[in-house]
Amino acid sequence: MNAPLPRLQAADTAEDDRLRICFPFSGDSVGGSHISVRGLMEHLDPTLYRPIVVTEVPDGMIANFFAGQEQMDDPASRGLFVPGEAFTLRKFGRTLTGVLPRARFLRRNRIDIVHVNDGRSSANWALAARMAGAKLIWHHRGDPNALGLRLLAPALAHRVLAVSSFALPPAGLWSARDRASVVHSPFDTSLDVDRSKARDALIRELGVARETLLLGYFGAFVPRKRPLLFVDMIARLQTMTARPVMGLMFGEARVPAMDGALRKRIADKGVADRVKLMGYRTPGPFWIAACDRLVVPAIGEPFGRTLVEAMLVGTPIVAARSGGNIEALEGGIGILVEPDDADALARACGNSGDARAMALAAQADARSRFSEAAHCVRVSAIYEALRS
Repeated sequence: MNAPLPRLQAADTAEDDRLRICFPFSGDSVGGSHISVRGLMEHLDPTLYRPIVVTEVPDGMIANFFAGQEQMDDPASRGLFVPGEAFTLRKFGRTLTGVLPRARFLRRNRIDIVHVNDGRSSANWALAARMAGAKLIWHHRGDPNALGLRLLAPALAHRVLAVSSFALPPAGLWSARDRASVVHSPFDTSLDVDRSKARDALIRELGVARETLLLGYFGAFVPRKRPLLFVDMIARLQTMTARPVMGLMFGEARVPAMDGALRKRIADKGVADRVKLMGYRTPGPFWIAACDRLVVPAIGEPFGRTLVEAMLVGTPIVAARSGGNIEALEGGIGILVEPDDADALARACGNSGDARAMALAAQADARSRFSEAAHCVRVSAIYEALRS
């Protein structure tokens, strides 16, 4: 991987009338928001916009992920990030010590727009952006009832971008709903994976029979994504079909407690030979393409990346009828089942039905709705609307 560009620590005094857009990130793990932002940055017109990534860890995963993009160091990083810790007003209070250094940083570097993409970054940078006179775009990719979106965004955000209608701020007297727009996350719609070859590679790695039904779970092992329910589903399915079944869990636990709970559930259900923890792997679309079904048991998922990637590579989808899953699969291009129902998931996975036809329809739909170019056009229009 290429090394990041030199990290600027002082204001650039060269004549440059491009709109300066700061993308600050907290913590140091890479997820869907980082993938979306990189896709956006690669499509922005370089004659009009100057995107700048700000990271807490200068040589960490996020910095390396954005190698080749202009980067700066967070001037107030204090190592307060705790994996799995929820955003609360008390936690927000701890960020206040960084407001003035960050506001000075934004003024010194003549930042026009601060575009935040996760809750921690919003808490860290929202007030600083307003104090510095920069416009604030609050890109919301999570629960519509998130405390920051409900309490802080109405006061601080100039615009709110939501990844789905489900993720829009709730309407009310104190709400940013009137400044909110739905902008679906961008995807590389040119994805073209040979599913037969990918499946063959996975079959060889696992050492299982070719007729084995390969069911994939992709994502972090966190409660909202229901990894334990996926294990329950595999246990139910193996009693419903004579066909061999493998549940493949691609991802990682963000806290040790979940890792322990997951391994215990696998043991308790007696599916150690049917559920395999595959770890985090890249490129994700290759492994999604290798599976016979993508299973999305998540509840309240705003708009899952893996679900759209499955659409693009032609992998049939079984998902909970919840959150952004419904919006992504509108028109019957995937199987939706009742939330938190292991039996319903198992029945849907075991029923081949018109899975191939649905997958082809989903592929065409995703290519038309979720391109990086279309996403860039929408976001660029919002940048221009905020240009002073």
